[in-house]
Amino acid sequence: MYRAPVEDIAFTLKHVAGMKSALDAGTFGDLGEDLVDAVLSEAGRFATEEVAPLYKIGDKQGAVLKDAAVITPSGWKELYRRWIDGGWNALSGPEEFGGQALPTMLGVAALEMWNSAAMAFGIGPTLTMGAVEALDKHASEDLKAKYLKKLVSGEWMGTMNLTEPQAGSDLAALRARAEPAGDGTYRIFGQKIFITYGEHDFTDNIIHLVLARLPDAPAGTRGISLFLVPKFLVGDDGSLGARNDVFCSGLEHKLGIHASPTCTMIYGDGFAGAEPGAIGWLIGEENKGLACMFTMMNNARLAVGMQGVAVAEAATQKAIAYANERRQGKAPSYTGAGMAPIVHHPDVQRNLLTMKALTQVARAISYCCAHAIDMARVSSGDEAVHWRDRANLLTPLAKAFSTDVGVDVASLGLQVHGGMGFIEETGAAALYRDARIAPIYEGTNGIQAIDLVTRKLPLGGGDHVHGFVDELAAVAGAVRISNLQGFGRTADALDQALGDLTQATRFLQKLSADGRSDEGLAGATPYLRLISLAAGGAYLAQGALADQARIALCRFFAENLLGEVSALKQRVVDGAESLAAAGKTLISA
Repeated sequence: MYRAPVEDIAFTLKHVAGMKSALDAGTFGDLGEDLVDAVLSEAGRFATEEVAPLYKIGDKQGAVLKDAAVITPSGWKELYRRWIDGGWNALSGPEEFGGQALPTMLGVAALEMWNSAAMAFGIGPTLTMGAVEALDKHASEDLKAKYLKKLVSGEWMGTMNLTEPQAGSDLAALRARAEPAGDGTYRIFGQKIFITYGEHDFTDNIIHLVLARLPDAPAGTRGISLFLVPKFLVGDDGSLGARNDVFCSGLEHKLGIHASPTCTMIYGDGFAGAEPGAIGWLIGEENKGLACMFTMMNNARLAVGMQGVAVAEAATQKAIAYANERRQGKAPSYTGAGMAPIVHHPDVQRNLLTMKALTQVARAISYCCAHAIDMARVSSGDEAVHWRDRANLLTPLAKAFSTDVGVDVASLGLQVHGGMGFIEETGAAALYRDARIAPIYEGTNGIQAIDLVTRKLPLGGGDHVHGFVDELAAVAGAVRISNLQGFGRTADALDQALGDLTQATRFLQKLSADGRSDEGLAGATPYLRLISLAAGGAYLAQGALADQARIALCRFFAENLLGEVSALKQRVVDGAESLAAAGKTLISA
């Protein structure tokens, strides 16, 4: 059974990501360590005692569609009610609408725990929180007044409606349309697919944020607008009125996260005899919907990164527990009677330490991203620009590297379990199934890598990423002069990795300057992993400098896993030509 790693989470927040220094400086007002610790402790208790016990029920029963209504697994609706009664949905919401306005860092730490306990549960509130941020930044005052308070509390949930059958990541191909009704509202028509929690029984209203085109909209992404479309219309007094013309026509049968309803949504089809056309309200300006939606998507990308961390943590805990119970063969380090617990075998130890190290690296990257978001919000001038650039740089790493880690660690967890991992009894397979969606949605990891190379490396005139590397190099330098026992060749390994990172970065930046960005795209995915591993090695070292008990894992990562960076650099620098040549063989005439 999963137990929330509250101490590890608190340590990473405070001593690696930067929360302690921010608290000491009064950056977040009256917020202090005592309150942070209390929030984390209670979130951990709720995740461990309330959410985790319902995980297997959710995975086995799944969500069921009947007469256009979704029934969630036994006990899940009641769990959600206890969750919002605890104030968890409002943790980082705006105070004006009933939120607690706590730092993003604290919010994503809680998200990790919800998703470790049951990813299918944690993903639903994630979208509501994203909807809150999009409305708070872009909606009219009237829409905020009518919808935000109940979204912040969690009394209503929100969704994000982007994808259509012909338009996945390429939003320029969207066909959903919006027709002005002449009274300030619009009529929405179209089909959306893969809509998470598009229909459910958690709340009595669901607020859909929908991308659609106006009749005279420009082609491509420049002609997309964002609309608020409630399941039930809302009166001026906040009461629910008539059912809107939107319904769920089907649920996807998925590899994992079975309890999370993934819906096909139909807008404007005359549901239940309604006049055709779902009634919606414009958010922001006409034809500027993508900018509004990206507010929600960036929030969601970090949240999805936390899902990768979360599943990795749950898989690591499960594998370590199993390795200490399962007995098989002899091991030189075991002096007891009979067969040794498999945790004594070096290869099992290697797998477990790899799982543990990658999980901690992904957690550190994601929390540092959240810290940058927080600092950008409370800063001004050049400092705010610096922190916005840092958040933008780290977001694709947090999303893509962390979700890749979720899959890799869950897969290693299956290996540790051996044959028992391949059957459903142990639960190891369920974690692997859940993890596999995260590298795909909210922008595939390949798209995140393209974004990193084409949009994030040029930040600050190309200098911001080098400033980031300099900060990491300072940590390596601190390790070298620390004289602490146990670091081994950590400083040398970090220096080598950061040197490779600098070479790969300058290579890609030169390709862009020379107008050869297509060659750079060939190295985008290996570069994202390269920068993530190099940064992760420095983050582990930073933690080890603060707590010597963490030195052993830091050294293991540096001497066993960080060498991959050199091979990744070679793929970035030398891989484009061979990729292009071999790629031609895949293309049909």
